[in-house]
Amino acid sequence: KTILKCYVQVTGMTCASCVANIERNLRREDGIHSILVALMAGKAEVRYNPAVIHPANIAELIRELGFGATVMENYGEGDGILELVVRGMTCASCVHKIESTLMKSNGVLYCSVALATNKAHIKYDPEIIGPRDVIQTIQDLGFTTSLVKKDRSASHLDHKQEIRQWKRSFIVSLVFCIPVMGLMIYMMVMDSQMSDAHTHHNMSNEEMEALHSSMVLEYQLLPGLSVMNLLSFLLCVPVQMFGGWHFYIQAYKALKHRTANMDVLIVLATSIAFVYSFVILLVAMAEKAKVNPVTFFDTPPMLFVFISLGRWLEHVAKGKTSEALARLISLQATEATIVTLGPGNILLSEEQVDVELVQRGDIVKVIPGGKFPVDGRVIEGHSMVDESLITGEAMPVTKKPGNTVIAGSINQNGSLLISATHVGADTTLSQIVKLVEEAQTSKAPIQQFADKLSGYFVPSIVAVSVVTLFAWIIIGFVDFEIVEKYFLVTEVIIRFAFQASITVLCIACPCSLGLA
Repeated sequence: KTILKCYVQVTGMTCASCVANIERNLRREDGIHSILVALMAGKAEVRYNPAVIHPANIAELIRELGFGATVMENYGEGDGILELVVRGMTCASCVHKIESTLMKSNGVLYCSVALATNKAHIKYDPEIIGPRDVIQTIQDLGFTTSLVKKDRSASHLDHKQEIRQWKRSFIVSLVFCIPVMGLMIYMMVMDSQMSDAHTHHNMSNEEMEALHSSMVLEYQLLPGLSVMNLLSFLLCVPVQMFGGWHFYIQAYKALKHRTANMDVLIVLATSIAFVYSFVILLVAMAEKAKVNPVTFFDTPPMLFVFISLGRWLEHVAKGKTSEALARLISLQATEATIVTLGPGNILLSEEQVDVELVQRGDIVKVIPGGKFPVDGRVIEGHSMVDESLITGEAMPVTKKPGNTVIAGSINQNGSLLISATHVGADTTLSQIVKLVEEAQTSKAPIQQFADKLSGYFVPSIVAVSVVTLFAWIIIGFVDFEIVEKYFLVTEVIIRFAFQASITVLCIACPCSLGLA
């Protein structure tokens, strides 16, 4: 009789007893050959006789037990995938020999061998054949073969380097930002005192000028170059160079791909503010100006401090979740002891293999203190098992023949023989890791919306700031009194317009959207 296999997505399962309930009840039904339920993946693999029962009926039976169930159409994940390194191939005929031999083997669905990379990619049906059988077949042909080593260290989840980089960026910016802020506050206080003095004591303008120039920071070292501007410039350069280094790299990459992100905005604002201030200073020195020009050297350090602090905190938070995931991955056992049983469960032989080579239905021996390499069912032995990594239960659980065990949990006092039910990517632990990884890589809808917004946000801010620049130039040439109202000393129109447009850029940078 033919036996077919189908997969059913099962929802509403909460614990191992739900799994046992479904398996126990369905095994009693006619036409069902075997059933295997995975709790974390929420799916049941059912082998049935199509002459007696159909997948739709199977889903209905599960629904009657109080769970949600839908048949998964064209579900191919039941196929095992194997990546092997094959050594000793010399020419195309070796490749053909391996491929043709494997394709003749029962249970191998697809096979492709690359001579250049020495790699073989094989798809197989885990019900019929397993990775050890495939490796044995290739070795019998006279080639040496081994598994492609998976990176178990979860190094791709490591954010340590970014954390260090942003922390350094933040500290550099902060060290130079504090004196700049100090200078600003000092100037503000002095200015307010000056205006008070002006209103209360009716000083003449000459006296005011004298008082102004007597202020330490306003003192001109060279004509047009005040102490204040020189200090601000000296404090701003290192921040622009070292604090903003990563922003420049990111912005360059973004512009290269014709996109504009927050980094582009930050770089624009700080660079324009810095370059503009620097040029203004040079012009003032060339003109030997009596009045010190208004510069924006305080903008870049303060912007960089806020943004790099935000980035640093973001990477610390990411590092925390990734750390949890890396810990989970490290719980997986790396090797398994597979045993061959004779009649009456007598041990005939045992061998140590990589955990990836364990096949469904293998008998695995777990000694006291050992980790369970795969999910399985106890065949022989009694023991207590610490399952706290999955269940959070501090007390060890008793295991006797017929009970299920979870990969990654720790066997305590007795030796157990288990029959593997879920191996490789199907174990509970692998499923949890996969779910957490998916949760980390997928974005919340609101986040996708914010990303979309920021795509339009940057160009529109730049546009607004350019409009501001031209608007003020036009206003200045049409009606000069307005600008004069804002500036006691009639500065050049362009200068004021520029100031307004830079202000737009700088205010848009640390906006809540950008920081968030």
